[in-house]
Amino acid sequence: MTSNRSLTGDLLESFRWIADVTVMDAFESGVLDLPDFYFTGDDYRYRFEPEAKHRLLDMLRERFNSGTKYTGHALKWDTVIEQKTVELGRYLTGRTSGLDFYKPSPDLSRTDSRDLQSRILDLSQREASRLGIGRGTLHYLRKKAIGNYAFRTYGRTRRKLESLS
Repeated sequence: MTSNRSLTGDLLESFRWIADVTVMDAFESGVLDLPDFYFTGDDYRYRFEPEAKHRLLDMLRERFNSGTKYTGHALKWDTVIEQKTVELGRYLTGRTSGLDFYKPSPDLSRTDSRDLQSRILDLSQREASRLGIGRGTLHYLRKKAIGNYAFRTYGRTRRKLESLS
C-alpha cells in the first residue's frame, strides 16, 4: 500500500507547479488575501474561509482546463496528466523503453510588464478604437493595470498594444 502512495506522489510532483502557480496568481490578483485565512489555536493551523476555498478551486479548475500543445494537439492539462499516467503505466509494464516528464513544459511567461501597464494607462479611447481594442476590453485592461496585481493580456490584444511603441 505504501508503494502506491509513493508512486502517486511521484506522479503528482511532476505537475505540482500547476497548483503552485495558481496559488501565486491568486495572491497577486487579489483573489486570495490574508483576511481569507484564520488561525485555529487548537491545532496551530491556518484555515481558509469557505468562500476563499471556492475562489481558489475555481482558479485551479480554470488552470487545469487551460490548454497546452502536446504531441501536435492542443490539450487541456488534465488530459495531459491522464496521458502521462498512461505513459508511466506502459513504462512500468515494459511496453515502452522511455519516459519523458519534461514535455510538455509549462509556459510561465508573464504578459503584464510595467511597460505594458503604462501603455495601457496612457492609451486613449480613440487610440484604442483605432487599434481595434473595444471599450470593454480597454476598461478591463485599465482596471487591472491600475492595481499591483498580475493580469493577462491575450495574444491579439497584446500585439495591438505592442504596436504602439
